[in-house]
Amino acid sequence: MQQILKFFLPFLFILAVTSVNGQDSTNIKSLNGVIVTGQYRPQSLKNSVYRVQVINRERIKLSGATNIQQVLSTQPGFRFSNDRSLGITDVQLNGMSGRNVKILLDGVPVSDRFDERVSLTQIDINTIERIEIVEGPMSVSYGSDAMAGVINLITKKASVNKLSISAKAQEETAGKEYHPFSYKGVHTQNINIGLNKKEWNFSTGGTHIDFDGFGGDQYGRAKTWLPKEQWLANARLGYVKNNFSIYYRIDGLKEVIKDRNTINIDLDVALAKSLDQEFTTNRLMHQLQSTYRFNDKAELNAMAAYSNLDRRTATSYHNYVTNTITPGTADGQQDLSKLNSFSFKNTLQYRVNDKISLQPGIDINHEKASGARIIGDPSIDEYAFFLSGEFKPTDKISLRPGVRITHNSQYDAPPAIPSLNTKFILGKQLDLRLAYGNGFRAPVLRELFFLFKDANHDLVGNPDLKAETSNSFNGSLTWTALQKKGINFSAVLGSFYNVYKDQINLLQTAPPNGTQYSYFNAENVKTMGFNLENKLSCEHLQATLGFNYTGFNRGFDDAIVKTDGRNYLWTPEFTSDIIYRFSSIKTSLGLFYKYTGRQPRFSEGATTSAQKSLNLTETHSYNLADLTVTTGVNKLITVSAGIKNIFDATEINSTTIISSNSQHSNAGKLSLNYGRSYFIGLALQFDKK
Repeated sequence: MQQILKFFLPFLFILAVTSVNGQDSTNIKSLNGVIVTGQYRPQSLKNSVYRVQVINRERIKLSGATNIQQVLSTQPGFRFSNDRSLGITDVQLNGMSGRNVKILLDGVPVSDRFDERVSLTQIDINTIERIEIVEGPMSVSYGSDAMAGVINLITKKASVNKLSISAKAQEETAGKEYHPFSYKGVHTQNINIGLNKKEWNFSTGGTHIDFDGFGGDQYGRAKTWLPKEQWLANARLGYVKNNFSIYYRIDGLKEVIKDRNTINIDLDVALAKSLDQEFTTNRLMHQLQSTYRFNDKAELNAMAAYSNLDRRTATSYHNYVTNTITPGTADGQQDLSKLNSFSFKNTLQYRVNDKISLQPGIDINHEKASGARIIGDPSIDEYAFFLSGEFKPTDKISLRPGVRITHNSQYDAPPAIPSLNTKFILGKQLDLRLAYGNGFRAPVLRELFFLFKDANHDLVGNPDLKAETSNSFNGSLTWTALQKKGINFSAVLGSFYNVYKDQINLLQTAPPNGTQYSYFNAENVKTMGFNLENKLSCEHLQATLGFNYTGFNRGFDDAIVKTDGRNYLWTPEFTSDIIYRFSSIKTSLGLFYKYTGRQPRFSEGATTSAQKSLNLTETHSYNLADLTVTTGVNKLITVSAGIKNIFDATEINSTTIISSNSQHSNAGKLSLNYGRSYFIGLALQFDKK
């Protein structure tokens, strides 16, 4: 690790110093662009008391991604784990699991059937204008499960054009596997239509993604990556007049994942039989949002949302000798699980004067689950009142204290959840942000009441879990170079320290049920780290260079023998994005790279005397890189092409016992990707004013 630091840190320092001599309007927008997450009103990045990472539409478009996960996979602090037996993934942010990260769609919570953040692959990326990421506790503003941060997916708004039509088709290989327009590979089609007439605006669209899986035997079965087909649709109707605006939006999803197992053939008894499973997810998400501006000082925002999610498992046995299909009857082979959620949020932004602003609000959330795998008919209700204020005693100091008071139907929440965010302008080029936040997360329904058993999983909920709490501290120092000769440069040095109490982990139960997993409250968990990010842009170039170093500390029982004396286990990350524009030929070239270092962990084992021990294990490092290009053929047509996963990273070695939320197996190979792939896409954009 010291060698990595010795190499990278001087290089980053040299870049920071030398780049000052040489900025463009694009990066000025990225530094001062309007953000909404956690803000009283839309404002610039530079003026926000939060450190917010923004992935804009150009970056999303140039990535050639078919879902949100693919965009985030090369972002600093993000790691994804895959469960190939269910075809789902989960996210980690700065060492914390997805259940501590809040996913929002235009500020509306997105519910997941699991505690993994599967929804990152179930939202239509073609509707997303930008992604705003706030790292650190946001529990005061967004409530439970926002302990590690917030990912807010901002959708495209109505165009000023009377009529807007866009269509897109993209063909992509899965590793070396491909067949045109269907069968092998990834095939994507999308269309969106927008209308704007006086006060009214309307948009609708849909996307179809067909992935035939990857790998498998000679019959196209037993796929390493399961086939997945998605149908996504959305519609939005809005009205804007004077100081009032309101809109209704609906998002729908149908996802089908197929698991066709190897055919069991026995010629001696004339047997040819296979087991087939199909996992179908349906989601409808409704949201109604409105804003009324009383005057220059007061504005009222209201949001109501209802989500209906169900996942069906259908299992059958196919006898090829008699050509008959028989439904499976074992545990978990036939199932329908449902999750309904309702959210209501109302906030008032009131500017007392130029130095004081206040934001009171109420937040109501309800979740209810049902199904054969759910114990009973459980539900969780949460009611919260929050109040925050922004005080500016001087032009160079901004203070934003906040407090949230919560009532949870299942758990006693802390009497008050406080936070304090601050921003200090140290000079024309230097800003300092310091923050403290308290977090609270009640266990979700799956952790409490879920039963899940199949060939790869044996999972039992634990109704005796305690709620998680946290104390978090973070800070960042931002230096923005003076504009010189069309060049813009900024550097951000950040750090964080988090202490989590009663963190919920998925652990193997004691014998005789040693193959079974359940949720337990672990001892205190701590994470800390620092990051350095440099951004440079000029007339044609935009580049980002970053380094993350994250440490993880989990407390264990003193009776357990620890084979390594270290308390914090550290892992590095290195990221770089480069976008170059050839204005004369209307072409953009993008290179996105991420190095994820070795991730050490303590795994439970036993000494020769059968005493419990902690052994140092690790997941090996890997490299991800994508190279893409987009070019405008004419005013209507754009062509994109590229290479994903240039280093052909498919699996990574691990000596760690995997007991994550979705994957339970011994050490060995961990799934990462299906290999180097190639894509080409054609996009049409028509606008009529």
